[in-house]
Amino acid sequence: MAEESFSDFYYSSTDGLKLHARVYGDGANGARPVVCLPGLTRNARDFHELALHLSHKAKRPRKVVAFDYRGRGDSAYDENWQNYNIGVEAGDILAGLVTLGIEHAAFIGRSRGGLIVHVLAAMRPALLKAIVLNDVGPVVEGEGFAHIRAYLERAPQPASFADAVALQRTTHGPAFPALTDRDWERMVRALYRDEDGKPVPDFDPALLKTITSLDLAQPLPVLWPQFQGLTGVPMLAIRGENSRLLSAATLEEMVQRHPAIETITVEGQGHVPMLETGALPARIEAFLDRAEQPA
Repeated sequence: MAEESFSDFYYSSTDGLKLHARVYGDGANGARPVVCLPGLTRNARDFHELALHLSHKAKRPRKVVAFDYRGRGDSAYDENWQNYNIGVEAGDILAGLVTLGIEHAAFIGRSRGGLIVHVLAAMRPALLKAIVLNDVGPVVEGEGFAHIRAYLERAPQPASFADAVALQRTTHGPAFPALTDRDWERMVRALYRDEDGKPVPDFDPALLKTITSLDLAQPLPVLWPQFQGLTGVPMLAIRGENSRLLSAATLEEMVQRHPAIETITVEGQGHVPMLETGALPARIEAFLDRAEQPA
């Protein structure tokens, strides 16, 4: 599918920042829309292939909205880096959905996006009608978070997109043996923007202050109380087999606490599984269809 399969949507945050999302499809058949929330330094492009599937190839095509948080992708950078936090970003998502006229939706949260889903459940519980959590849960493993921080702090600047692919494979290859050459290329094109043929990370460098300022000697906050607010919503929890951020023990505890949860463990992938790979698009589509059926 070509680029014209989505439209760019711009709106203003409550503090006047110009923010961006991609909108795929029109949902004319009445199917529930899907809202896609990316990871910490990621952007709407991470969901491109999955969004094409859900909006054009699925049996019941849906409107899909993939957001760029402030300071990422095509959204404006914030002069105050302290606004790069989950609470502010959740408010930005709500502002975008109000502008789009979306009152109810299914949410797909990748890593940080899943944490924002927890916050949205507290802010606007009636908004969430189905939830897909991609390699994230109420407990973020400190070891995995430290690994992400260390990588972001010392990540070299690739000179070309070929260098960028090699860098990603060297850094993340052991956790992602299932990925193909095409998968790695797609990952890199989502992570970097093209500036005169040179790959540049597509986020505000000041964003890194939000993680370098954390004291990893202290335990990371847990979100079990917020997770409890999600237990009345159909949920699909996806974990990468080699994930260091979402442990198998946390996933099992989520199963024990949620009466209507389904789980998938993605073989040969770590944090965070690529949702367009293998059978994942079809399985996510099927889950969304089931979640929309009367109990």
